[in-house]
Amino acid sequence: MKILLITLAVLPTDPVKENYVRKVKNCVFSIAFPTPFQSRVRLVAVSKEVLEDILDLDLSVSETDDFIQLVSGGKIVFGSIPLAHRYGGHQFGIWADQLGDGRAHLIGIYMNRQGEKWELQLKGSGKTPYSRNGDGRAILRSSLREFLCSEAMHYLGIPTSRAASLVVSDDVVWRDQFYNGNLAKERGAVVLRVAKSWFRIGSLEILTHSGELDLLRMLLDFIIQEYFPLVDVKEPNRYVDFFSIVVFETAQLIALWMSVGFAHGVCNTDNFSLLSITIDYGPFGFMEAYNPDFVPNTSDDERRYKIGNQANIGMFNLNKLLQALNPLLNPRQKQLATQILKEYPVLYYTRFRELFKAKLGLLGKSEGDDDLIAFLLHLMEKTEADFTMTFRQLSEITQSQLQELVIPQEFWALKMISKHKLFPAWVSQYLSRLKSNISDSDSERRKRMTAVNPRYVLKNWMAESAVQKAERNDFSEFKLFPRSTSCSKFSAILSRSTLQLREQAIPPQLLPGPEISGLAAHLNLGQIN
Repeated sequence: MKILLITLAVLPTDPVKENYVRKVKNCVFSIAFPTPFQSRVRLVAVSKEVLEDILDLDLSVSETDDFIQLVSGGKIVFGSIPLAHRYGGHQFGIWADQLGDGRAHLIGIYMNRQGEKWELQLKGSGKTPYSRNGDGRAILRSSLREFLCSEAMHYLGIPTSRAASLVVSDDVVWRDQFYNGNLAKERGAVVLRVAKSWFRIGSLEILTHSGELDLLRMLLDFIIQEYFPLVDVKEPNRYVDFFSIVVFETAQLIALWMSVGFAHGVCNTDNFSLLSITIDYGPFGFMEAYNPDFVPNTSDDERRYKIGNQANIGMFNLNKLLQALNPLLNPRQKQLATQILKEYPVLYYTRFRELFKAKLGLLGKSEGDDDLIAFLLHLMEKTEADFTMTFRQLSEITQSQLQELVIPQEFWALKMISKHKLFPAWVSQYLSRLKSNISDSDSERRKRMTAVNPRYVLKNWMAESAVQKAERNDFSEFKLFPRSTSCSKFSAILSRSTLQLREQAIPPQLLPGPEISGLAAHLNLGQIN
């Protein structure tokens, strides 16, 4: 196996080379080597697309010992200087000071044949100076969920980190899964994940909070030079231009999350990418029964990160980014950046509206579109209708069936929502709106809608089924070599047989989802303050 990696060690690294937990200052990275597993290591998943299209590797390479050693942290390839990134962050709204890569190692950057640079990071590969009280390990359950979800999000068209491989060992790792004081044996695992960049808002926050302003300027200029080609690094207003892009892209990303019912679960500033991609999959969840209060994170008692508050949290996190940039801005630039941040709600609402109009197959503009979307979501909430399948089944039902209020039995989500007394009124408004586009056909409408409304998302029962079997060394529900698919099919990840068995069944109702003004007031999706 031949893969040449370059390093980010061109940025300042910690002069202390020993690997022990400590307060680190005046650097961006610490050099830290992965800790190999002591027991047998088994490759249980690999993404064919990531290997071949991103890393220029033939799939057969994954069968070699060199590959297993690389992706498990047992071997460092030529050119690699393993690094742990120093960053801080606001966790649940409170400054947490130094955090950093406590169980992850950036093993290098690969430039592929398309000229794209991808940063390779091992997660679960051992202790670093930022491990705090942790053991530096990840376990099979959480690693499998991250692999599945990052790949699923890619197939759904959501900007995300990617998962190249997943290995599991027989090393024992102790975890308290339910935070009730009961430790249980788990198996250690490592995910090789790739992204264009792993820098996050907390990467800049830690430098501002530590008063390391020269380093802050250096890192910002590096980030702009490497990842923001539309910004001139020699331009005096470059930091304002950079901030403007991050604000815009963050609004787009969160709107995309909402369009598929995705709740990240831990939207701390240390988990928000500066490149506005989805990173750090932890207690995430896809909403089943439509509920603006859906919270996948059982430890989020105050529901700060409920799906309906994600747009608000985006605003909060961007404000923290602006605070980190402020020491480098003059008064005029601060004023410009503040005005840019005020535009975030409009950016978010605009994209949200576009996405949900597409989900309903609506063309052009109409003053009643917001109300039409809000009306449907209201009915879904009151009837606890499945979010994903309601839109999917609206994509498949004909206008004549809707007109006659004839809902086929297999359209169980629509059957549920049709029980509401106001459903006929919504159908009447919807059909009237569709017919306003005289040149549009029903077949074209359904074609558009099926292209943007997935049949499958990674619902909790799917992930749990795969996890439970994997913990018994049964990976039958976990495709070893998933193929790329359109967003309308998630069977590229989980076995087709399992999905077909479950497709017609009404899924169990889960916990609570979205909050959005103008549109927000109608949609019961929350208010951006």
